[in-house]
Amino acid sequence: MTIGPKSKIFLEQAGYRQRRLRDAVRMLPVLGIVLLSIPLLWPQDSGEMSYSSGALVYVFGVWVLLIVLSAFLSRMMHVDGDPQQKGPPS
Repeated sequence: MTIGPKSKIFLEQAGYRQRRLRDAVRMLPVLGIVLLSIPLLWPQDSGEMSYSSGALVYVFGVWVLLIVLSAFLSRMMHVDGDPQQKGPPS
């Protein structure tokens, strides 16, 4: 009583990994917005716009972290890509 060929329930491991990497790349800007907006919630001592050095270190630290994460995810997507693209372009 089967209508068609039995379909696979699970994806291949490489295809699944590629989809999860693409999901991580799509979520990276959202993570950046959340992490970079955290200093806006820190209490300020005075009414003027003065940022402490801790907030500046935090912002640049998050910035470097986002650069490293995007480079890592980009490298992982390139490694898992097509084997024909691994060589130098002709």
